[in-house]
Amino acid sequence: MYNNPYFYCPYSMPQTICPVLEDQMRGFDSFEDYNSFENFDLDYEDGLFDGARIQQLPVSPLVNRWSRWENLGGVLTSAPAVSSWAPNRLDTFVRGTDNALYHKWWNGSRWSDWESLGGVLTSAPAAVSWGNNRIDVFARGTDNAMWHIFWNGSRWSNWESLGGVLTSAPAVSSWAPNRLDTFVRGTDNALYHKWWNGSRWSEWENLGGRLTSDPDAVSWGNNRIDVFARGEGNRLYHLWWNGSRWSRWEDLGGRLTSEPGVSSRAANRLEVFARGANNRLITMSWNGSRWSNWRNLGGNLTSGPAAVSWNRNRTDVFARGRNNSMWHIWRD
Repeated sequence: MYNNPYFYCPYSMPQTICPVLEDQMRGFDSFEDYNSFENFDLDYEDGLFDGARIQQLPVSPLVNRWSRWENLGGVLTSAPAVSSWAPNRLDTFVRGTDNALYHKWWNGSRWSDWESLGGVLTSAPAAVSWGNNRIDVFARGTDNAMWHIFWNGSRWSNWESLGGVLTSAPAVSSWAPNRLDTFVRGTDNALYHKWWNGSRWSEWENLGGRLTSDPDAVSWGNNRIDVFARGEGNRLYHLWWNGSRWSRWEDLGGRLTSEPGVSSRAANRLEVFARGANNRLITMSWNGSRWSNWRNLGGNLTSGPAAVSWNRNRTDVFARGRNNSMWHIWRD
């Protein structure tokens, strides 16, 4: 099945239970301070942000609506990715210790075991769902090109090479059925865009910027895309497509120690997550008219976060913890 020399893997057929990743559940002790919501002024001093709008970082009362951190096991060698194709459905993807892609899903009542999808990944994966029971996953291969695998509702495809020379993990979003927009960092550290229009893949498009992390992307409406990445000064930068043109890069400040993750609960709503000082999970949101301050959600992350929303009142965030297992926090 995976017979391309760049993506050959002995675990070539999907496995029901993963011998590499299935690890015993660990207690919350391994994710110290998982419920710590201290004021960010301890970590972020005045003057580290662009503009007076993001100088102070008080903790919002809404932070108490977040769950405690949950350990989902595994032995990860990358940041996780997550997608959702239905309410109360989650599909997570990671790179394992053999560099293959692994899949673990929530079916509405329980978590599955880890499933091997093969491949030889040299980056974290990215995932998106554009319709019921459809998942598209992307990763960088050993040739530094972007590779693609998808679930069509009944089976996983073979791996497909989409070319390019990537210096980051890819990101992907979808604003319509059978539409995919992928983003990567190129050899010049600029952002590059390649899309599927329902019948063919485009060439790579240069969107500029000077990225110092993997990008992430989300679509909250028809013909709308928001892309985020860490840039100069370890600050968060934002670029968006409004249906007719790309914006300029917007500096949102902060002091990130990882790539960002982004999700959207509703039209014109954005939630951005990243690892901050002391390896805590931090978040800021767009309410349709303004950006919030940064908030601290605690934890002890050893990777960047991944986030998804499966309805307007739910956000799920995943990250690798200090024990290399996958950890999960959510807000209803």
